[in-house]
Amino acid sequence: MANLLIEIGNTALKAAWSEGMTLGKTFRYQGEKVIDYICSLTGRERPDLMVVSCVYPLSAYDADLLSRECGKLVLLDGKHPQILGKYGLPEWLTYDRAASILAVRHLFQGRGCTLFDFGTTLTVDFIDASGTYLGGNISPGCRTRFKALNKYSRSLPRIATPENSHPIGTSLEDSIASGVISGILFEIEGYLALHPENVVVFTGGDANYFAKRMKNSIFAVCNLVLMGLSLIAEEYED
Repeated sequence: MANLLIEIGNTALKAAWSEGMTLGKTFRYQGEKVIDYICSLTGRERPDLMVVSCVYPLSAYDADLLSRECGKLVLLDGKHPQILGKYGLPEWLTYDRAASILAVRHLFQGRGCTLFDFGTTLTVDFIDASGTYLGGNISPGCRTRFKALNKYSRSLPRIATPENSHPIGTSLEDSIASGVISGILFEIEGYLALHPENVVVFTGGDANYFAKRMKNSIFAVCNLVLMGLSLIAEEYED
C-alpha cells in the first residue's frame, strides 16, 4: 500500500497504510516522540504519499523532516487552513474533525448525519442530506470530565470509567460515575432530538462504550478520521 495516513490527536497517534479507501493495519502510539515514531514507520517502507493530520501546528523543522520521508507530504494542521475551503468546510475546524465529516459524507451520501466523536473532547457535528456542514459543538470528553472533577475539587477522587453505572449514585464514587455517564447520555439524547431524521454515527475511543447504552439505532465506525484522510489522499495522488 503506497499511502501512509497519520492522525496526531490530543492523546495518541494513529496511522495506517492505505490504497484508495482500503486501510491496512492500524498503528497506535502514545508518547512524546511522535516524529521519531512516524520515521520508524517510513523506515520500513517509504510511502509515495503521506497525509498527516495534527491537532497542533507542526514546527517547520518537523514538517521538513517528514517531507523527506515520503514522495509527497500533505500536512493538515493549523498553518494550512485553506485546504478545508475546497471541501466546503470552515477553517476553524480541526483536521481530525474535518476528516471525520468527509468520511461520513462519503459513507452516507444523500442522508443527513449527526456525528459524535468520543475522545479527549466530545464533538458533535451536523451534516444535512446535501452534504452541507451545518456546524457543531465541543464539550469535555468522558475521561476529561472525570479528571476535571478530581483536579478542581479537593474532596472528589479520580475514578476510571465504570463498566456499569446507574441513573442515581448511592456512594461518592457511584455519584461521580453516574453524574458523568448520565450527563453525557442526556447530552446525546438532546442532540438527537434536534434532527431525529438523521443517521447517527459514533466514533472515537469511547464510541463503543456509549453505543452499547443507546436505545436508538446508531452506526459505530472505527478509524473514521483515517477514512477521511484516505479521501483527501485521493485528491493528491499522481
